[in-house]
Amino acid sequence: MVRAPFTRRAWAEAAYCLVGFPLGLAGGVLLAVVLALGAGFTVTVVLVVVGALLLIAGLQLARALGGVHRWLATRLLGDRTPAPPPLRPAGRFVTRLEARLWDGTGWRSAAYALVRLPVSCQGAYAVLWWVVGLINLTAPLRWAVFGQRPEPGSPEGMPVLTPFPFGGLDADRFAGTFLAVAIGVGTLLCAPWVTRLTTTADRRLIGALLGPGQLAARVRDLEVTRALAVDDAVALLRRVERDLHDGAQVRLVAVAMSLDMIRQRLMASEGGGALDVVRLRQLVDGAHENATLALTELRDLARGIHPPVLDDGLPDALATLTARSTIPVDLVTEVPERPTPAIETIAYFCAAELLANVIKHSGADRAAITVAHLDGRLFLQVSDDGHGGADTEAGTGLTGLMQRIRTVDGRIDVNSPEGGPTAVTVELPLHA
Repeated sequence: MVRAPFTRRAWAEAAYCLVGFPLGLAGGVLLAVVLALGAGFTVTVVLVVVGALLLIAGLQLARALGGVHRWLATRLLGDRTPAPPPLRPAGRFVTRLEARLWDGTGWRSAAYALVRLPVSCQGAYAVLWWVVGLINLTAPLRWAVFGQRPEPGSPEGMPVLTPFPFGGLDADRFAGTFLAVAIGVGTLLCAPWVTRLTTTADRRLIGALLGPGQLAARVRDLEVTRALAVDDAVALLRRVERDLHDGAQVRLVAVAMSLDMIRQRLMASEGGGALDVVRLRQLVDGAHENATLALTELRDLARGIHPPVLDDGLPDALATLTARSTIPVDLVTEVPERPTPAIETIAYFCAAELLANVIKHSGADRAAITVAHLDGRLFLQVSDDGHGGADTEAGTGLTGLMQRIRTVDGRIDVNSPEGGPTAVTVELPLHA
């Protein structure tokens, strides 16, 4: 509280209110005039084109003002609001004109500029608290320089300013100036919170009106998740192809070569040649071993695509996973409604990857996996008592998990301070 007026954030918010007042006032008034004229002209049939052009000009002005306010919020408040997509209408003149008139982003920017008029006035009032506080702090100095009556013939003493339009005070003695100092200190202590009230309201307005619309944001998010899903599918196919090529395929080729050599030796023995039983047994054993290894690798590959343990449900699959762990794992599952197979698969692989990270990187003595169903969502948490410090950029598999989870509109939260403990929570829908 005492240090609030001396923080960089407080001064940045005061500067934002100071710069935003003339910009918001002038821009809002100009935009209101242009839109009012445009709306008035559209009433008459003769001037409807002029009115439409004025409305379009007003919407373009609103977009420009919105861009300036987003830039100010980024530079002074640290709020980075994504810019809405630019309007690029195509087609004939009338079609382009209609598209610009129904520009949703432009109308939302216009609404922001108009709603911000009272917010700009509130910002100017917030800056007044800083000015009043600073002026009152100089009251003893002003008394010493100008004396009791700064203006000749003035019957009052030195005025003591307040940020309120009522309750004015006067200091008719030097001791009274210290009351002004006390009021100035109190005003400065309250000033950061007055400016924060204004900037908080403006932040919400910017986020609601100057960013991409809900539909545009949803479309963009779906485009990203679709790209992630495609990349994940391609990566899975490449991994399957690589594992088949480097593993099972090599084993099966060796089996075929061994069987071919066995056939040649048998054909040679039928022609009267000697049959080397020892060598023949070695070829058979080698073929049997390679066939067994190929089956094992194919089984592991199939398990990597869809673990068979998931056929009995996620709780049983997680119980099997924790039973194979090299450290003790406490498992709690409360899933009254079974998720779809895609969600179960993602949840299982998330648990497996997170548990592998615990074993490899955390140095933990014990871990816990908790699965719960809440408000139509599936929550999976993997925690441990290790040294913490998990980082999504450290190449521990968390980045891949984030991409896979996002493909189904899921979220992941990593809480891993240095020294531990670590808790990673995955939130997934029940139905993909």
